[in-house]
Amino acid sequence: MRAAMVLLPLLLLAGCKDEPSFEARYDKAAEEIETRAKTMDADIADSEVAAEAADVTETAPTRGIEPGGKISRVAPEPLPDSANPTNPPPSSGE
Repeated sequence: MRAAMVLLPLLLLAGCKDEPSFEARYDKAAEEIETRAKTMDADIADSEVAAEAADVTETAPTRGIEPGGKISRVAPEPLPDSANPTNPPPSSGE
């Protein structure tokens, strides 16, 4: 019984750990962010190489764009007959 009384506080103290300092947590987070950034940069570089190999070029639409980037107005197209909206039934007022 005495041994249990002596060992119990020692076990409790052994279970308690000091929290890492701010600097340690900051360094760990900075390292994770740097690793993620390097991974993202590598992915972007790989996709650029693949796009160049496939000779993919993005072109902006030229129809309807005026100088200065303004988009000219066009007449709206009517909805198809199957897409005409309907009005809900009138309310009884209750």
